[in-house]
Amino acid sequence: MKKTNAARLLDKAKISYDLVEYTVDEADLSAVHVAESLGQDVDQVFKTLVLRGKSTGIFVAIIPGSAEVNLKKAAKVSGNKSAEMVLMKELLQLTGYIRGACSPLGMKKHYPVYIHKTCMDFEFIFVSAGIRGQQLKVNPDDLISYIRAVVCDLI
Repeated sequence: MKKTNAARLLDKAKISYDLVEYTVDEADLSAVHVAESLGQDVDQVFKTLVLRGKSTGIFVAIIPGSAEVNLKKAAKVSGNKSAEMVLMKELLQLTGYIRGACSPLGMKKHYPVYIHKTCMDFEFIFVSAGIRGQQLKVNPDDLISYIRAVVCDLI
């Protein structure tokens, strides 16, 4: 298994993690599919979403795999009156990642990050390792500290 940039960043920060592979289904890039492939609770598999706030610009929301981001809550916690998902065609340019492989680690630029509070219910969570077919299994406290995320309600 090839290490991703996100995994190398965790190595450099001396943060413990497991790199876990799963079978990619190009027709279904959902977190639900990832969770099923891993045999894990879908609410323990977190997806990384990139949004644009009307006032502050780009920010990141990390939410449980079964959930949909509440744009009003995301806007409020990020200091915006409104927020929307970035267009798919903008994702690679903004983050360096493609749909289905957007990791909260190692984006082209550090954006403000907000993670849903249920991450604290688990000893470990899964987030994208930066390529389709790989997830990082990591302690949420370690992840939050490293990416300087704000724990809040996003759903």
